Amino acid sequence: MQVQTTEIEQEIRRFVIESFLFGNGENLNDDTPLPGGVIDSQGVIELVAFVQEHFGIELQDEEVTIENFFSVKTTAALIENKLRAK
Repeated sequence: MQVQTTEIEQEIRRFVIESFLFGNGENLNDDTPLPGGVIDSQGVIELVAFVQEHFGIELQDEEVTIENFFSVKTTAALIENKLRAK
């Protein structure tokens, strides 16, 4: 599955806007901190589930960190690395 980083970022952004921002993503950019500002701990779990299902990857517990899910950009980088390793 060859997916470009910008496509990954768009999919993550779309999910976050629809699931947590009620369709209003005007203040969400690729570097906006997600935990604590946009999503709570339950939201992180939902985002992890989305990432695994949508991109067909399996995340290990040690990969589910604030650093990896800090922003759209860091989440996309994690996904891209996992897809490249497949």
